[in-house]
Amino acid sequence: MSTARDVEPGPGPEAPDPGSAAPTEPLPAVAPRLRALRRRSALTLEAAARAAGLSPAHLSRLETGGRQPSLPMLLALARIYGTTVSELLGESVPDRDAVVRGGRQDPTEAGGWTYWQAGAPGRGMQALRVRVPYGSQGDLVRVHPGEEWLHVLTGRLWLRLGDTAHRLGPGDSAHFDSLTPHRIAARDPEGVELLFVHTLLQSPTAALCLGPITGETR
Repeated sequence: MSTARDVEPGPGPEAPDPGSAAPTEPLPAVAPRLRALRRRSALTLEAAARAAGLSPAHLSRLETGGRQPSLPMLLALARIYGTTVSELLGESVPDRDAVVRGGRQDPTEAGGWTYWQAGAPGRGMQALRVRVPYGSQGDLVRVHPGEEWLHVLTGRLWLRLGDTAHRLGPGDSAHFDSLTPHRIAARDPEGVELLFVHTLLQSPTAALCLGPITGETR
């Protein structure tokens, strides 16, 4: 898995980025926190700046205290780093409930899959119970920073990691670096149900899918 590296841009004129301002009141705690959270997310300066719609030079100035971020910029960086604006600003976070009651979780549907939260929000990881119908998203290859762990509850699963295909059944698990191109598909018409844990996605949705693989049979 790649690690974050800092590439400080050379001197030179820079056009101002929209939605930002020169510092009026210094926010000394914000600058090192921005850098620490980017490194925790395993993102380079260039990758984080691109995802936030900034230039690397501007993000570098935010991380060294040379610029003060605007609220829209803080919101964008919080989304990219999988955290909250409160954490970026160093505000104390109230204690989270460690217990998640199944009856209180409403399902969410996206791309044919059904998700139930299985962990508290605002953590560095997200835990989900996932229902994968047969024939849904099986041709999408995903790649993004972080790690994933899955455990098959019911049904049978195809898991493709790089050039290797794996067949998983109830009780089987997999734990892998999600920079490895991967795709998931149910093997049977009844679908499959999983427990799924992953580090929070740092990439925009469009960057997570390489697209379908054609000419391949299951």
